[in-house]
Amino acid sequence: MRRLGLLMAAGWLIAFASCSIQSMVMRKTADALSAPSGVNTFTSDNDPELVGEALPFALKFYESLLASQPEHEGLRLRTGSLYVIYARAFVQTPGDLTPRSQAEAKKAFLNRAKNLYLRGRDILLQGLEKRNPRLQQYWRQRRYKEAAAPFRRQDVPALFWTAAGWIAAYAVDPFDIKLGMTLPQAASLMERVVELDPGFGGGAVHNFYVLYYGSLPDYMGGDPGKAREHFRLALEAGGNRDTSPYLALATTVVVKEQKVEEFRDLLGRVLAFDPDSAPENRLVNVINRRKARWLLDHLDDFFILVEKEEATAAERRSG
Repeated sequence: MRRLGLLMAAGWLIAFASCSIQSMVMRKTADALSAPSGVNTFTSDNDPELVGEALPFALKFYESLLASQPEHEGLRLRTGSLYVIYARAFVQTPGDLTPRSQAEAKKAFLNRAKNLYLRGRDILLQGLEKRNPRLQQYWRQRRYKEAAAPFRRQDVPALFWTAAGWIAAYAVDPFDIKLGMTLPQAASLMERVVELDPGFGGGAVHNFYVLYYGSLPDYMGGDPGKAREHFRLALEAGGNRDTSPYLALATTVVVKEQKVEEFRDLLGRVLAFDPDSAPENRLVNVINRRKARWLLDHLDDFFILVEKEEATAAERRSG
């Protein structure tokens, strides 16, 4: 009987040790995957196709690991932010570069991008709600400043990517009125980022606001003047290492104002930039060059004047 008891105790110890070892391994794996070097492997690459094909597997692996380590803040941040990055670079971008004549294909890309943006937002939002359990309550009461006030500097990356994914989801589907009504919540998170760390991401916050103020209609807070001011600040903060502000201004404010020559100038700067001069941003700058070439080849999709000029030239040739 005593021997049986000893055997049972040994069995429980082995099982407990096995669970502890498995938990430790999972934790170490989560630590490794959420280290800064992990994302740098993607952002410094010069082959968008290679990264685009690898990311879906990485995302599902991260998400599966997060399910077993839900308290791991670093892994939650990495998983949620990568969903937003993947949606932007490898789903929305192909949608943006699909001609208007292929309306159904374009719509499919943008719908998928919206879904992925919201998936990333929701993963990150769960972490923010754990750090501030009264967040949703304050939002329901429209007490946006109070909702964001408890967050501190260490929360800045999660705040930034949550807001970025949230507003990007609306930007690809501005007819989603229900989602549009929640934008003040997203805006309050980004405002808190500005309060805590205005230089976050080497100008990423200001580039966000170029898109935000440049793309929203006036009645929802759009403001070309503010977009241009944030464009200036983004260039200063970025130290000429990221071409995203040029694209952001060109595709929002400049298209709205129908300034085709400024459009050409801004995209020309993107094309002239050497991606190898900023290794940490190599991937985004390579993608931006592809976008710039496509946009310049499809000016008539964005500028009425160009359409008229091409029609006139065609008439002259036929005459």
